[in-house]
Amino acid sequence: MAKLGEGVAVGHQAIIGDNVVIGAGTKIGAFCVIEGNTTIGKNCEIFTGAVLGSRPQDLKYKGEKSYLEVGDSNIIREYCTFNPGTGEGSKTIVGNGNLFMAYSHVAHDCRVGNNCVIANSGTLAGHVTIEDKAVIGGLVAIHQFVRVGKLSIIGGCSKVVQDIPPFSTCDGHPARIFGLNLIGLRRTNIPKDSIHQLNHAYKILFSSGFTVKHALEQLEKEITALEETAYLINFVRGSERGVTRSCRDKK
Repeated sequence: MAKLGEGVAVGHQAIIGDNVVIGAGTKIGAFCVIEGNTTIGKNCEIFTGAVLGSRPQDLKYKGEKSYLEVGDSNIIREYCTFNPGTGEGSKTIVGNGNLFMAYSHVAHDCRVGNNCVIANSGTLAGHVTIEDKAVIGGLVAIHQFVRVGKLSIIGGCSKVVQDIPPFSTCDGHPARIFGLNLIGLRRTNIPKDSIHQLNHAYKILFSSGFTVKHALEQLEKEITALEETAYLINFVRGSERGVTRSCRDKK
């Protein structure tokens, strides 16, 4: 039997499956379907027609027991779809304080951090990772296994096939890096010294003509990395799909 916390409100003709757990204060709109092994946190707002926890859209899936975990204070607008993991015991995990606008999709085995915005019809393929405070524009499609770094912003209608580095602004088809997300950095009260150093690191990584390997070597020679720059370097070094190129790179 489903477990509903104190003060949960369920709208007209919404369907809640037997294994669903919903935290206190969450509001579920009309005609929503929440099923599978799904846990929803406290004080979320789920709008009309959202479908959470239905079987993953993955041909490999053969009925394995998998999970969807959604944190607290998320806003999930009309007709969003979130799928659980696709392997036995696997999970799709959504953090806290995110806004998912209408028709956005979170596929199997994704990881979404905290305080992110995914605009209308933003689409995450399987195994995508979205780090904290990222902004994904409307109609953006993100390829499977791609990572989107924290405090990055992706313009609407972009096609994302490689990792988006943290603190960046990206746009295009395929997406290209245009520079730092200066507005996001300032709003988050990142120190000026860190912003200056990130700007220098971006020039070396994406505007110098160096290969990624040589750019990282150059950064290690030139700077004593502050917290944000160290995070950027580690993100780039750990990329498996490769990092999105600069808009200046025409190759």
